[in-house]
This record gives sequence, structure tokens and C-alpha cells, in this order.
Amino acid sequence: MVKEIQLRISLKEEERNDILIIKSSIKLGIDKEDITGVKILRKSIDARKPKIILNYKVAVYIREAIPTSSVYKFDYKDVSKAKPIHIIGFGPAGMYAALRCIELGFKPIVFERGKNVQDRRRDLKAINQDHFVNEDSNYCFGEGGAGTYSDGKLYTRSLKRGDVRRIFENLVFHGATDQILVDAHPHIGTNKLPKVVQNIRETILRYGGEVHFETRVTDFIINNDKINAIQLQNGKELPVNKVILATGHSARDIFYLLHKKEIALEAKSFAMGVRVEHPQHIIDSIQYHCSGPRHELLPAASYSLVQQINQRGVYSFCMCPGGFIVPAATANGEVVVNGMSPSKRNNLYANSGIVVEINVDTDLSKYEKFGALKGLEYQKYLERLAFTSGGRSQVAPAQRLTDFVEGRLSSNLNNTSYQPGLKSAPLHSLLPKFIGGRLRKGFEAFGRKMKGYHTEEANIVGVESRTSSPVSIPRNDLLAHPQISNLFPCGEGGGYAGGIVSAAMDGERCAEAATNNL
Repeated sequence: MVKEIQLRISLKEEERNDILIIKSSIKLGIDKEDITGVKILRKSIDARKPKIILNYKVAVYIREAIPTSSVYKFDYKDVSKAKPIHIIGFGPAGMYAALRCIELGFKPIVFERGKNVQDRRRDLKAINQDHFVNEDSNYCFGEGGAGTYSDGKLYTRSLKRGDVRRIFENLVFHGATDQILVDAHPHIGTNKLPKVVQNIRETILRYGGEVHFETRVTDFIINNDKINAIQLQNGKELPVNKVILATGHSARDIFYLLHKKEIALEAKSFAMGVRVEHPQHIIDSIQYHCSGPRHELLPAASYSLVQQINQRGVYSFCMCPGGFIVPAATANGEVVVNGMSPSKRNNLYANSGIVVEINVDTDLSKYEKFGALKGLEYQKYLERLAFTSGGRSQVAPAQRLTDFVEGRLSSNLNNTSYQPGLKSAPLHSLLPKFIGGRLRKGFEAFGRKMKGYHTEEANIVGVESRTSSPVSIPRNDLLAHPQISNLFPCGEGGGYAGGIVSAAMDGERCAEAATNNL
């Protein structure tokens, strides 16, 4: 017999190895000797009050063995001689599209402009130390996409788009810790995700798929509203049948290519702002109600904040406890910041994007001449502004949080995790008023919600501009582009996902759509 129950465990109780069995036996009114095992289904922390509680959802096995294998099976088969599906981009959407193609009996042929996970490391080092951006290999482009060396957070609200559990189980199948199946806000960590990504690639190759790195697609050869061939950077043309476009939210060359060919695109609302960095102990003390170090059983504290300011949402985005701020530019001449955390989340700093909603229909009147690309051009404007105000390198413009809110230049800055370095700049006046003004009021509101958050010990760093794609590539009910019948826009680059898990689910859906009736 198996019973699913909810348990509430104090930190003191959590120190006991057998506490789940003891609590389960009490709640079910049975002898603990009758419990053959307790499987954790979900775990979360309730820190709303000084007495912190750990909430567990568990399956209690009563005189019955706990299953040792997952109910999810991944039926990969040899597809080396099967019909091909061409996939452009090897981030989460492209990877999961390729895996699903193999399950369905089709051969994925993947083109990725960037390098494999090992070789990407050199280019990331060049950004951080030499301030040089390889425009094909950086924190956004390369094997695994932006998530590989960015963070690996797996939380998603896209529960109706597909089987979230299946995505998680597949990550575990490829080497992720099974803790992601339990945590309320699962996270792999930027130090562990590259190996998982590599394992996925090896599965694709083992079963007959192809993955081509440093292979940028530069043109589509279109006849009768259908892509007949794709052209690579070296000039080679390859015939194609179905194309899954999974190039991510920063592949601007693809947006420009589609626009030039008069393939329908749509401007999409998105968000931009800054990244704020606090010492982690400040966030711990606020969230865990402690004056000293947090309890050893508690992870680095996180937060989620939102406030409506003048009819626009101001909110935290991609919060990274115990993490680092990283340079996420995809071209020289721009500064973009993002955040990441290692699996242990044991760095000294906590950082989060704090961004403002931008309505492309009402906020960007000066950019109307760019049509569907107006949001993209506005992104570029802010990123170039950050580049020049930071000193024309990957040094980022920054300000103490209190100085930003009060409208004065910081005479000095706090220490930071951002390796290229910071330069004091008047972000309060540099940022457009409809972004900067809302951010200033937003930070004041967040300080009221979290006592101690609004502090001179925090820096804000500009700019956080790649929260999502500012362009949407439309598709019909069959997930194909309404104008190009064999093109399947997919994932974040198409405007259909907002993170690793939602992009992976969309990749699977597009693979199913592309292989249908072949």
C-alpha cells in the first residue's frame, strides 16, 4: 500500500535522519516498522515566520518496496538511415526537439552556430578577462544555449504546455541529480549543467543523429512558400524537408534575415532594466529572520518581487542566490548582464534582474519605423548606452542602490561578483525615464516589502535586456509558420517559451508537429 501525505518539519526535527518515517507513522497512525520506505515527492521551505518549516509531500510505502526505477522510459532507436529533420539551434528547444525526433523515428540534423560546451569555456574567459566577445560563442550562443553557462534554473509556470515531469526525468536520465524531481524551485547549477548537455549530445549522436557546431545558417532558399534549402556560412547549400527554428532570443541575424525576406514577424512586448546585487547574508537575514549566519540546513535565500508602477509591472527576474553576475553580450560594442549560480549556491552574493514591462505598442513610438523589429532596435540602443557609459569595454555601468533611488552619482561602489568590473555611472539619468523612474519607485516599494533590501550595500548594474525575445515569429495551429509551410518556429526565439523547461517542452511539440505525416 502507498499513501501520499503532507508533512511539516521544523529545522530541529530535520536534523534527524529518520524524521520522515517517524512523522509519517504518527500521521497515518501506524507502526513505523510497517513503513518500508518514504519517497519525497516535493519539498519546499516556509520562511514566512521566524520559526521556519520544511513542507514535504511524500509517498509512504507500507509493507511494500519502493520502486527503484522511473516510470518514464525514453525509447531511443537507431535513426541513422531515417528521414531527416533539420534543426537550427542547440539550446533547450533544439536539444529536446532532436531527442523527440529520435523517439519518433526521424533523424535530427542540428546546426549550432556556437561551439561545444568544452570549447565555449575559452570564449567565456575571453569575455571576462579580455573583454572580447566572440559573436558566435558566448554566454548566449553555443551548445546548450543561454542556460548552459548561465544558471540552469528549472522552475516554470508553463504546466499546460506539456509534461513537465517528463522534461525533468530526461534531465535526470542524462545525468542531472534527482533532487530536481523534488525541489519546489529546482536548479541544476552552471557547474553541472554542461555535463548534462554533453550527455544529451552524445545520446543524439549514438542513435544516428547529427550535431554540427560552428555552423551558422545564413540564408533560406524559398520557393512556393516553402524552404527548399538552407545556406551555411561557408556558402554550402543543403536541401531540407522540415526545418525547426530554435535559435534563441538573441539570434538577431535570424530576425533580420526573415525580415529581409518579408517573412512575417511580430513585435512582442518584453522587459528591460538592471541587475541588483546584494551580499547574500543580507538576503538570508531578511528571508530567514536571522541576525547571524543562516542555519546549515537552509539553502542560500532567494526572493521574488513584483510591484505595479504607473500601469507597468516592475519585477524580479532570474534571481540567483549565491551566484555571479556575468557578461551576456553577443556582440562587441554592447554590454548586457545576466546572472548564474553554481549548484551549491555558495558564492558571497545574491543577484537578480529587476526589470520593467515594455509595451511595444505604446512605449516605443520613436522606433515605429523599424516595424516588427522596433523592440530589438530599442534593446540595442540600451546595450550600446551601457557600453559607452561603462567605458567602451565589458566593464558595466553601476551605482549603489540607494544612490540610484536618490538620483546621485556614487562616489564609490561595493565589491561585486562581476568579473569584467564596474564603473560608477549615473544610471538614474542615463536610463530612459519610463524605465529608470519606475525602477526607482520599484526599489523603494521592494524596500518596504523586504526590510533591509533597500541598502547602500547593494549595487545595481546595467543593463538587463535579454529577459525574452522582443520579436515573435508567428505560427499556426499546426505550429508551422503561416507563410512558410515547413518552417516551425520554436522556443524562446520564436516567442513561445520563457526558460529551459518551457523551451524544452516546445521543442518536443515542434518535433511532433514537424514529423507528422512524413
